[in-house]
Amino acid sequence: MINPLNSVNIAKCTMAVLTTLGLASCGAGTEDLSASISAAIEAQSETTDASVVQVESIEAVESVVESSTAVDASDTAEFDIASVDALTPIVDSESTDASGSSESSSTPDTNVPLEAAESSSEAEAETTSEPEAQTEATFEPETEIDPTSEPETETDPTSEPEPEPESETEPVTVSEPAQPMEPISSELLFDYESQLVPSYIIEDNTNGNVIDNATATLGRVLFYDVLLSSNDTVSCSSCHQQDVAFSDSDITSTGVNGTTGRHSMRLVNTRFAEESNFFWDERATSLEEQTTQPIRDHGEMGFSGDNGAPDFDALISKLSETNYYPTLFTMAFGNSLITETRMQDAMAQFIRSIQSFDSRYDTGRLQAGNNTSNFSNFTAIENEGKRLFMQAATFTDGTGQRAAGSGLSCNSCHNAPEFDIDENSRNNGVISVAGNLIDTDTTNTRSPTLRDVFADSGTENGPFMHDGSLATFDDVLNHYNDITVDTVVNPNLDNRLDGGVGRNNGPGQKLLLTELERTAITAFIKTLSGANVYTDERWADPFLSDGSLDLTQ
Repeated sequence: MINPLNSVNIAKCTMAVLTTLGLASCGAGTEDLSASISAAIEAQSETTDASVVQVESIEAVESVVESSTAVDASDTAEFDIASVDALTPIVDSESTDASGSSESSSTPDTNVPLEAAESSSEAEAETTSEPEAQTEATFEPETEIDPTSEPETETDPTSEPEPEPESETEPVTVSEPAQPMEPISSELLFDYESQLVPSYIIEDNTNGNVIDNATATLGRVLFYDVLLSSNDTVSCSSCHQQDVAFSDSDITSTGVNGTTGRHSMRLVNTRFAEESNFFWDERATSLEEQTTQPIRDHGEMGFSGDNGAPDFDALISKLSETNYYPTLFTMAFGNSLITETRMQDAMAQFIRSIQSFDSRYDTGRLQAGNNTSNFSNFTAIENEGKRLFMQAATFTDGTGQRAAGSGLSCNSCHNAPEFDIDENSRNNGVISVAGNLIDTDTTNTRSPTLRDVFADSGTENGPFMHDGSLATFDDVLNHYNDITVDTVVNPNLDNRLDGGVGRNNGPGQKLLLTELERTAITAFIKTLSGANVYTDERWADPFLSDGSLDLTQ
């Protein structure tokens, strides 16, 4: 519906149309027609069910004019006109020919009313200002116009679109990506490369991967980072915990897809060993090779590429997206490239840096100058334990029984002063599988150092053996006290344990340990433990509670 308030303006516009068509010269009849149209428009505002006559072109207006004698205030027809301004295109279309000239005289008729003449002049001005006349104008029915609303204006298709108003809603906050970690001055890093090593320690399996502070620092972060597991829950330190000499107090350790197949080996003094192969079964030919095998294991850390699990390339991409690894790799290797070999070198350097030489044994050894003399800082029972450890056992009658008072031959496999495993050792007689009472495993031929079997507090860093089957050190003594040879069940038993003369063809050693000997050997093993390795910050978790890193002294 057209608002009655606009009817007068519409009437004026109608007169402009009539003038342009030359119909205004009708004189008083035309005025009556205008009045009739105005009356009809006013009347339509009171009629809600009247039919609507849509004026689509100038021909429609002419038709209405011809039948104007029938229009009065009681008529139910109304004109549906979009707006006063919308009539201008109609006038332009009909008053301009193909060459753009006006069909009507440029001089207004003297009989045209003043209002109509003014409207005609305005229409002509608008017509001449347009570069090209519109050929057709179509008006769609409109809804009722709100008298308080602003009139709609015609949009120029060549004009630039008006910018949309800014939203009054709160803008969405997008978190900025974490800033790359700033490089750390080498002077602020912990010292890994210049640690003091006693002169009597001669074994070293570094093999060219010499420790430096920046690379060992990177290795420390990798060692403690749960991002190295496929579900961000497990790190190397989950299985190798500082407070138990970098072992695990559980029999087996929890991985991302179950538990490990063997007990977690202590990592203290890994560098200082004659044996250069790693894992209980020695399947890794270097510490470097060993470091990433748990990461690739489907059960342990999960980057196996099996059964839908991500592969190692996915891990490298994952680490590259952090804000700290590009910086740490650049500090260690000169650029941010992350590779498995670089990861292996870094983690191996960190693990080799974990050393323990602040024990009472080291103090006594430094003073005595050899392994066999009594140490002045030892008690009598500790020196007796040392003697039993160092001296060879005597087996004389083919029964496997040790001669009373002879040594225990521990040193033949666990060589002082490093107390690492002899590289030629075979299986020690423990052949069970962790969590499995049926199967056997005779492939385990390696062991960690005997340093820090006990913590400095005197508690045991157990359980012990590859299967974690021996909970206490006394259980370990019980095992070695009575060995049984069965070449069918265990063809890989080390012949130093068979109890035979010359280590051949014996039934298995029977040490016949006395309680005093048990006490003495236990006391001596405790002297091999240090204190610093359990608390030194350089080997501690570098991740703070908020996930940030603290890598400086």
